[in-house]
Amino acid sequence: MYKTILFIAVIFAACNAAPKKKKESTVQKYTLTEVIKEPLSSSIQLPAVLTAYQKVSIFPRVNGFVKTVMVDRGSQVKKGQILLELDAPEIIQQYYAAQSKYLQAKAIYAGSKDNYERTVAVSETPGTISPHDVEVANARMLADSAIMNSELANFRALEATRSYLTVTAPFDGVITERNIHPGALAGPSGTIPMLTLEQEDRLRLVMQVPEMYSAQLSDSRQINFHVNALPGENFTGGISRQAGSLNDRYRSEAVEVDVQNPQHRLKPGMYAEVVIPVTGSVQALVVPGSAIVTSTEKKYVIAVRHGRTHWVDVQEGNRHTDSTEVFGSLMPGDKVILQGSDEIKEGIHIE
Repeated sequence: MYKTILFIAVIFAACNAAPKKKKESTVQKYTLTEVIKEPLSSSIQLPAVLTAYQKVSIFPRVNGFVKTVMVDRGSQVKKGQILLELDAPEIIQQYYAAQSKYLQAKAIYAGSKDNYERTVAVSETPGTISPHDVEVANARMLADSAIMNSELANFRALEATRSYLTVTAPFDGVITERNIHPGALAGPSGTIPMLTLEQEDRLRLVMQVPEMYSAQLSDSRQINFHVNALPGENFTGGISRQAGSLNDRYRSEAVEVDVQNPQHRLKPGMYAEVVIPVTGSVQALVVPGSAIVTSTEKKYVIAVRHGRTHWVDVQEGNRHTDSTEVFGSLMPGDKVILQGSDEIKEGIHIE
């Protein structure tokens, strides 16, 4: 009888102890830190890319066979320099035909004008020429003048078309691409340019500045940047242009810096790292960088309120050593978990 009672007592004690142990295991312990209000002044690093100040793909304006190519990839050219010549016999024939028609019309007009002037001179003597003859001579002169002007317009149009057979450089630069050779048939409907010309003595440094920093930028502000291809060297340029609106997808503003490149040491297409000094926001709250959790969808900190966790979405601002500015639904003095992790779920009880 005693053994039976003892066995029941042990079971009863075990049952009472189990829930207590389970309850204790549900309370997690984490190190907390306090949200403080302290604007940070530092600098930000942004990726950027160097592009040619001017770049043009050169296509022919008329159909023709390539006669000669005076340049190749890497050629330095000046504005107005001949790059290549096309051969189109039908355009040349049309040009000379239009020239002949114009000269013919010009000669006819000169004759009718001379006839009109002589008729007017003779008509000043009474009874020699009737007024009707003067009007006929004047009408003939005006008609011949109109024909001459029409032929002149046609001749000038074909003269311009003929000039398209000679392709010249629109600005000083470097030929960076050549896709044509003598004998090839070229036309304006092609999809591949004959040549690509880029201005490289002056470049554009293009970067996307996040929304929170775009208001701090101004024209002519100097910034520093470096490129991986030239380690240890720093370059400087002034902000020349700002887009004035934000990209809908990335919430950033396109900013351009004009970079003088007389020695052509920098190349279009190079990636650069830009360093921009920025001033922290007076409304910024600061937390340790380890408190910020980054997921595939958002960034957040894990605040602790009334003993339970709450995910609070934030946007990052300036960074300085181990502190980061954050913008979100936080207040100075709020407690957040020092070592944030996506394994810490919303609403759990912690100490």
